Amino acid sequence: MKVIAAALALLLTCTLATKEVAKKNKKSKLYVPQIECDIKAAKIINPEFIAKCPSGCLDTKYRVYGTDIYASFSSVCGAAIHSGIIDKSGGKILVQKVAGQSGYKGSYSNGIQSLSLPRWRESFIVSEGKPKKGVQYPSTLEYSSVKSPSVKGGTSLRREYLTTAAPLPGTKIVTSLPKPTIMTTEFVSTVPKPTAVPTTIPTTLTTKAMTVATAKPQHATHKVRDIGSSHIHPAYSSVAAVASRQVQAVQGRSQNQAFRSTSSYASNRNIPRANAGIQRQEPIASFRKPASSPANLAMETDLWKSGSSIFETDFSSKEDLVPKPLEPVSQGNPNCKVDLSFLIDGSWSIGKRRFQIQKQFLKDVAQALDVGIAGPLMGIIQYGDDPSTEFNLKTYSNSKDLKNAIEKILQKGGLSNVGRALSFVNKNFFDDSNGNRGGAPNVAIVMVDGWPTDKVEEASRLARESGINIFFVTIEGPDENEKQNVIEPNFVDKAVCRTNGYYSINVPSWFSLHKIVQPLVKRVCDSDRLACSKTCLNSADIGFIIDGSSSVGTGNFRTILQFVANISKEFEISDTDTRIGAVQYTYEQRLEFSFDKYHTKQDVLNAIKRINYWSGGTSTGAAINYAFEQLFSKSKPNKRKIMILITDGRSYDDVRGPATAAHHNGVIAYSIGIAWAAQDELEAIATDPDRQHSFFVDEFDSLYRFVPRIIQNICTEFNSQPRN
Repeated sequence: MKVIAAALALLLTCTLATKEVAKKNKKSKLYVPQIECDIKAAKIINPEFIAKCPSGCLDTKYRVYGTDIYASFSSVCGAAIHSGIIDKSGGKILVQKVAGQSGYKGSYSNGIQSLSLPRWRESFIVSEGKPKKGVQYPSTLEYSSVKSPSVKGGTSLRREYLTTAAPLPGTKIVTSLPKPTIMTTEFVSTVPKPTAVPTTIPTTLTTKAMTVATAKPQHATHKVRDIGSSHIHPAYSSVAAVASRQVQAVQGRSQNQAFRSTSSYASNRNIPRANAGIQRQEPIASFRKPASSPANLAMETDLWKSGSSIFETDFSSKEDLVPKPLEPVSQGNPNCKVDLSFLIDGSWSIGKRRFQIQKQFLKDVAQALDVGIAGPLMGIIQYGDDPSTEFNLKTYSNSKDLKNAIEKILQKGGLSNVGRALSFVNKNFFDDSNGNRGGAPNVAIVMVDGWPTDKVEEASRLARESGINIFFVTIEGPDENEKQNVIEPNFVDKAVCRTNGYYSINVPSWFSLHKIVQPLVKRVCDSDRLACSKTCLNSADIGFIIDGSSSVGTGNFRTILQFVANISKEFEISDTDTRIGAVQYTYEQRLEFSFDKYHTKQDVLNAIKRINYWSGGTSTGAAINYAFEQLFSKSKPNKRKIMILITDGRSYDDVRGPATAAHHNGVIAYSIGIAWAAQDELEAIATDPDRQHSFFVDEFDSLYRFVPRIIQNICTEFNSQPRN
């Protein structure tokens, strides 16, 4: 009886303990990580999470793009305030990643002015921070940056790139086998790590006996960019695995078996196999990261070092039994990372012989470009009556296969409808599904024999405004019989971004076409020059706010006007392109000329020269308010509003309030300080980030140095969003 009673007591105790634990688990609350105001959704890998925003996120420097659905490079907390989920005091929010949108509409809501955006690769929506039933939310967020931002309640993880396999204490390793360097591929996401396959190791070799014990490698995270497959090839789990592979080679088994590469690439099908010669590269299925997979945002390209072996093993055998090293495979020229479309002329007017010359030219360009997944990618469209894609960006990933494919292209015939071909490229070619990489500039090179049979200007303009850099290669020209049928005279000057000859090359004869291969490749690969195509120069209202105070002086004021003229002349000026306006200020303000006053570049430059020096005090805040009311409030809806303020001293009034109001209303502000200008005021006036929009120089004569940087910043900012 005592035994039964004791058993019952023990059972009762265990039951009560189990219920207590269950009760505690039931009552346990989800820990909600806190994020900072400036954290963008794209920086967080988790596809769905609950987080807590702090107070103070109602600030213009935390940019938000879109309404209801936001682009992923928006501030998460800023979007939450804009959508009304929380207010400036902060709170819990639920964030869900969704697919990219074709457009994001800006709006003013709850004290935040969100901005518009043509398109973006990923979006997110924000809702109340209440967990959904059955969904488990992370208590620590994973970040895509190399160094994770600090998260309250969690630890900041520092990513390391390379570690050496270290044996466990007591492990014996043959001295002739140096410790291999192990590269491990580990995604910063919720995907479980691959399990290493156990390896059986023979203890005897024909040439040498050796004992190898399994050594557990120390793994380190290594961030990579997925280039077409989500599968991860597991690294060999130990030094023993290396020995096993070498033993198989010594015994003559599996001579043609390929080593599983631990390279950072997600697929090894393009890497030649050991002892199998050079393997033909197969087309890669997709170079783009799925929009629905936010974990891919954390990945970065890690170039495979050609000629290097993953495991370098030293056998003491006199026989030549070591497998041949992997043949290097070019990943393309990394200094020319562009997504390139060739529009080739397939019309009947070109003839069969010249069509063959055109194909040889394309092959020469492909070879000179050094096509590859880390460099330029190239697709081809043939046009005649109607355009058609011969192959797209993702079809071929090396120059050799690309050249073979070009040789097989057949002439389709028809007219030379170049305008229709450009419209086709703009609407269809540079899509995710065709291999567009987003971060690489989009370039279209149009080959034209003679003269187009349709209009080109409008189609080209729309393509440029979509972010496509257009080059024209014209060969020969219309003969006397064709000239009377020319539809659009000077079509090249109308089609390319400017008339300085950079974006157009004329070749007098098909037989000299080979001479422009290198010059064309050089221009296409000049990414800095591509960033400043007409794409960024034809859609802005630029207002100059000029300090005319007594401290400036007449001579220095003329220097400022020259600076204004130097910036203005870089833009395409017309009523439909860029427009220029100017305000001069002291204690008071004066509208020198408005955006709709002058419609040609020369008229604008003449108007700048005629501005008379005023002299007086320095009320910069009042000048910003005045400029917004008199200039930017009358700006066209489809144009960017850019304010460039130049001052040489501290303002007598507050600049923060007026500058903040201008930022809220979509004005992109640049501040240029000279001599006694106050740095804190310059930063308050400038749009965030300050270092890209705020400049300071000691002397007026040094102002000219800022012209290229300001132009470049304006262009880069405009083209920084990928087309996807």
